[in-house]
Amino acid sequence: MLLSSGSFLKAPYSLTTHPSNFLNGSTPLLRKLHITSFPSPPPAPSSLSIQAMKKLQGRVVCATSDKTVAVEVIRLAPHPKYKRRVRKKKKYQAHDPDNQFKVGDFVQLEQSRPISKTKTFIAIPVLSRNAPKPEEPLPSSILNLPLQSQGKSPIPE
Repeated sequence: MLLSSGSFLKAPYSLTTHPSNFLNGSTPLLRKLHITSFPSPPPAPSSLSIQAMKKLQGRVVCATSDKTVAVEVIRLAPHPKYKRRVRKKKKYQAHDPDNQFKVGDFVQLEQSRPISKTKTFIAIPVLSRNAPKPEEPLPSSILNLPLQSQGKSPIPE
């Protein structure tokens, strides 16, 4: 008798969907999301080049290894407590393929792919800050004055 009444054949809950999307593990969002094609990124302009590589300047402190130099980079950073700028030093290993650098040379470090466990920079020569600049003599035609080296005195007699 109980089976024929039909009240026991119905489930205790209704089969209609609940307003919550996340009830009983149902994910209708995934069913609704049908991506047919991915949007292609816009082509990058060829005239622009973005270089976010790290470049540092420092002084060579050790050049005894083959094709490797140790470069000391000094930077100024504020002291955590006293807020005064203090010098912070750090040594980097850099690649020197021609063994051209000596102790005391100023170099620029440019980041590259890892060359070894500790070398990720390439050393590039930089003119020293105190290096003498080549002097070019000014031609006398610009000054309109005779030069002493030419044997003429600047004071007329």
